[in-house]
Amino acid sequence: MSPSFLRPAAALTGLCLLAAPLGAQGPSPWSVLERTRTRAAEPTTREITPADLMSRLYVFADDSMGGRELDTRGNAMGVEYLAREAARIGLVPAGDNGTFFQKVPLSYRTLDSTRTFAVGGRLLRPWVDFIPRDQGAGARTIDGVPSVYGGTWGVPASLIDASAAAGKLVVLSVAPAGYAQGIPGTAARADVSARFPDAAGFAVAGLDVMPRQIIPFYRNAGASFTPTAPAPSFLYLSKGLGAELFGGSLDSLAPGASGRSFTGSPTYVDRSLEFPARNVVGIIPGSDPRLREEYIVIGAHNDHVGTVRVPLPHDSIYVVHHLYRPQGADGRTPRLTPAQADTVNGVLAEIRKKTGGRSAWPDSINNGADDDGSGSVSLLEIAEWFAAAPIKPKRSLLFIWHVGEEQGLFGSQYFTDHPTVPRDSIVAQLNMDMIGRGGAGDATGESKDGTLIRGDSNYVQLVGSRRLSTELGNLVESVNASSRRPLKFDYAMDADGHPQVIYCRSDHYEYARYGIPIVFFTTGGHADYHQVTDEPQYIDYDRLARVSRLVADLAAAVGNLDHRVLVDQPKPDPKGSCRQ
Repeated sequence: MSPSFLRPAAALTGLCLLAAPLGAQGPSPWSVLERTRTRAAEPTTREITPADLMSRLYVFADDSMGGRELDTRGNAMGVEYLAREAARIGLVPAGDNGTFFQKVPLSYRTLDSTRTFAVGGRLLRPWVDFIPRDQGAGARTIDGVPSVYGGTWGVPASLIDASAAAGKLVVLSVAPAGYAQGIPGTAARADVSARFPDAAGFAVAGLDVMPRQIIPFYRNAGASFTPTAPAPSFLYLSKGLGAELFGGSLDSLAPGASGRSFTGSPTYVDRSLEFPARNVVGIIPGSDPRLREEYIVIGAHNDHVGTVRVPLPHDSIYVVHHLYRPQGADGRTPRLTPAQADTVNGVLAEIRKKTGGRSAWPDSINNGADDDGSGSVSLLEIAEWFAAAPIKPKRSLLFIWHVGEEQGLFGSQYFTDHPTVPRDSIVAQLNMDMIGRGGAGDATGESKDGTLIRGDSNYVQLVGSRRLSTELGNLVESVNASSRRPLKFDYAMDADGHPQVIYCRSDHYEYARYGIPIVFFTTGGHADYHQVTDEPQYIDYDRLARVSRLVADLAAAVGNLDHRVLVDQPKPDPKGSCRQ
């Protein structure tokens, strides 16, 4: 699952690791650290079984895959494994040119460091005085254009008319409420571009309140698409620079006030990826001559977040996070008190005594067993189950392993913008991302009021199941109720306006934006989310099989309906921003 925002890696230093072990207790909650880290692959069967899923996941989330980050050899290895398995299972290739691969055109775009910028003769420092945001190859120049104070973003009545912004750099203040979900980013760019389509550029005076860890993220931005359609340039400014442009504080200005011009305009240098970004796409044709031209898309993502720079003892990370950072990267980095450090040291001493120190191996690989190894191998299991079935669903099933989800939903965005089947033939999309955990010891998220949510033996979250189609949401409920071991659905993370914005953080949304009904299946977060401790030995394979069977049963139910699931809710703007 893609991150809600960038957080720095935890630096767990200064812990004494030689404290005395804890006193005698019952069964240790840390016994999972004694589980084996490796497992030989075994042949899989046509059934969806815990053993098959385990065999696949120990391959796909192995250290040799290096965390499967976009543009790494490990991601290329993972993608090629998925394509080989798709071919072995008997899927029909549905990528580019008769292959299983759909190449996603990404590149790295970095600010051209040879360019200079100034206001009134004073040289400006990128990343200090202002932060440029890449708008693609067609971004308009702001060199020498007049600036105009556009009003306060978040207060529509204060904004100037579009005609007054044409050909100018529009500088905006932001109302305090506008920062509730962080600095205005993609959504603000889309909204301002729509409001001021003929502006040369616009600048948000929000640099001063930007979290410091965000600045390196923008400066060292990862891969991106390179659009060529004309678009206004976009900057974040410090308030001091805003005042310099207008000769006084922005707070005292009336909308429409004229200001000075920038000298220079941000330009970018493109660098190709070393390893291609590829979706893996395959089809099982439907059994009905008419309905086989419609598709149920079942998806997961093939990438993860790679490695960390400094290896740390695996058991230290596991213990600290399970005690004091229960949501992993979705929680704050813990700063341990002396008493908490003593607790950690005691637990570690106990664990290392039992394991002979084997639990403390230096670990730098974010294996992504749950995120989204669990969804990826479940997709293979589901595909194998349908491929071996004597009677196929009436509609066709399209299986897709999206690339680049972690860096920005790139693979699903590209596929839905450039589908390899007609977009209007897609009846529904079922997304699996992090479906291998959800036990009572896992903090699977927070309620809207901030209370931690815990899983249980039957737990699974549903997100978005009724946002476009009430019928689809009802159908997943009835399919689950008719199963031999029904799961318990949690809808808390699907609440409108939920601050963790889960609805917007995985690949299903790229389908939903086109009005395609979706169901997002997840067992939620946990202490190992985006950590080196997200490894195959900690997955609940029985639950993983149960969720996989539910998704397969729902796909069959939708595939055999005598009609398309009804879309009875408002459709979003495909070019707009996601709203939880």
